[in-house]
Amino acid sequence: MSNPQWARIIEQAIEFRHQLHQSPELTWQEEQTTRHIRERLDQLHIAWRECGRFGTVATLASDRPGRHVGLRGDIDALPIQEACDLSYKSQHDGKMHACGHDGHTATLWAAAAWLKQHEAELPGPVSFLFQPAEEGGHGAESMIEHGALDGLDVIFGWHNWPAMPFGQAVCPDGAVMSGNGTFFITVHGKGGHASQPELCKDPVVAAAAITLNLQQIISRQLPPQAAAVVNVSSIEAPSASTVIPQQAKLSGSIRLSDPSLRTRINEAIRQISEDTARAYGVTAEVVCEARYDATINHAEAANEFRQALALELGPDWHCNELAVPIMASEDFSYYLKHTPGAFALIGMHDQQAFQHPCHSPHYQFNDRLIAPVVRCFARFCRAPLPACD
Repeated sequence: MSNPQWARIIEQAIEFRHQLHQSPELTWQEEQTTRHIRERLDQLHIAWRECGRFGTVATLASDRPGRHVGLRGDIDALPIQEACDLSYKSQHDGKMHACGHDGHTATLWAAAAWLKQHEAELPGPVSFLFQPAEEGGHGAESMIEHGALDGLDVIFGWHNWPAMPFGQAVCPDGAVMSGNGTFFITVHGKGGHASQPELCKDPVVAAAAITLNLQQIISRQLPPQAAAVVNVSSIEAPSASTVIPQQAKLSGSIRLSDPSLRTRINEAIRQISEDTARAYGVTAEVVCEARYDATINHAEAANEFRQALALELGPDWHCNELAVPIMASEDFSYYLKHTPGAFALIGMHDQQAFQHPCHSPHYQFNDRLIAPVVRCFARFCRAPLPACD
């Protein structure tokens, strides 16, 4: 017989997820989202506190002597125009929950609702971290600065992953997601008339050569075992068709699973860009910026997460086809640099549905994920589970 309280919580979580999906808010703009979260926590009579701008930390069983478990959900959306035809489609033009953070938030709320009903049975405190600004805004860093990790013994997080089928997941020891960074290269030349290139110093040709030469970093300057990417994603050199411009601008992204490679890659970008520019009689100004470090699981917590996934998803839960670390990045990495914990990628595509990747205008979150993830969270907290769902 199903548990009516459990069924109602999951139903309410799905409703909440759809509500959030209709009103997405971008990084560091999550005012309405935060208000909705706090109102629902108040309705559950769960104590919460502000944690920096738009961050919220709610806590249960704060006086218990057992280990203090942290659970995290991110709340921000992306600047993407939604292309899905849903009854709860985004009502904000140019904004969309295209990465499933609405699902992560609703799942964390559902965990809070279930654990609140069993607060007297919790052996230790549980904190729920509703975090803003994951999408490049370093929201986790801000949460830490405002005390989100104070007193925590372990922290767990997750991300839906459309590239895996529902019922499978990955949660390795070590790196599960890569670190990232951006670079910006300005090539300064000497412009002029396109009919007299010999009188100019063409930054466009140099920029093209730099783009090609940067591809040698991964294949020739790093060992083949290194999981890394250097990608030039933009070249800008606006001018008329008869004009050689004064400068060209390139920008791109790096991805790396080993934090120690960051300095090496950045230096290679700088050296190759400057040397190539010099060979073409121009100069290159290079700026490299770090974003997130790799998300590196702690072995004990990762093993605990794997055990929970096996119990909830079945013996074939592990996805052998997904190579880890994946090259995408996550600011959950900040938490794992300070506190033991683990982060899992949990599959969600179901037959022909839910297969569009994160950050696609066609992306959709699979609401079936909410229940098994809440059950995993309950296991981490040593809480009772519903008899069936």
